[in-house]
Amino acid sequence: MQVGLFGLGRMGANMARRMHLDGHDVIVSNRSPRPIDELKAEGIKGVYTVEELVNALQPPRAVWLMVPSGDVTDQMIQKLINLLQPGDALVDGGNSNWKDSQRHAAICKAKGIQFMDEGTSGGIWGLKVGYCLMIGGEVETFKRLEPAFKSLAPANGYLHCGPAGSGHFVKMVHNGIEYGMMQSYAEGFEILEKSSFDLDLHAVADVWGKGSVVRSWLLELLVDAFASDPKLDAIKGYVEDSGEGRWTVQAAIDEDVPAPVITLSLYQRFLSRQEESFAAKVNAALRKEFGGHAVKSAEGAR
Repeated sequence: MQVGLFGLGRMGANMARRMHLDGHDVIVSNRSPRPIDELKAEGIKGVYTVEELVNALQPPRAVWLMVPSGDVTDQMIQKLINLLQPGDALVDGGNSNWKDSQRHAAICKAKGIQFMDEGTSGGIWGLKVGYCLMIGGEVETFKRLEPAFKSLAPANGYLHCGPAGSGHFVKMVHNGIEYGMMQSYAEGFEILEKSSFDLDLHAVADVWGKGSVVRSWLLELLVDAFASDPKLDAIKGYVEDSGEGRWTVQAAIDEDVPAPVITLSLYQRFLSRQEESFAAKVNAALRKEFGGHAVKSAEGAR
């Protein structure tokens, strides 16, 4: 089938490559020209504006968006719905908030445009092993676009989750769980690293991947990380979050669901960004005031 893909970042470019390799007629575009030129050199068709992308596609069109969530996605969808025609399909494959996806679906429906929200997991490895796809929207649109979903995913690696918003909702919770798993590995390996044993953390991670109940793809990636940097000396312990963890915690609050592990894993990411915790200073001051406990002076303090 013919697919137009806008947004050639770490995932978008490889998604275009994967569909192209499976025989789809892929036309790509991007805000900056260099990724377009790179894919054109690989035999993939490329154009340099959204208008050119829409004009290059045969109706009924299928346009994939792989751009950052929030304002960028809002602006691109608004631009596209003024260019697309009734019967065309628009797929948001980024990490949009599921409530935004419901709103986008309603806007598209008013214009006669079919909308699908596609939660996409696989990162930079998706080209090789495929992407896990969690898809929301009308069943008829899903069936029409299924050849492309099938090409992007490994065997049985895509799912029509339900109506608009459900794909991004499932992906949001997926990422919340990911936060918890990553934090659990992080804490466990710090306990190992701080112990009195001179442990080979690469070897431990590797053996845990051989039949252990804690084996996972995340653990395999950690094996690779330890292989190149056994003590992770080259990495600063500063952990960003891209939003899905926050949204998962908010959903848990809205649904009265206790989710302490996911919530604390999000807070640990916040903690990782603090050079000095003011809360810790308050705790130290209080211990001094009520118990006369010694405190350590801040560097440069008199």
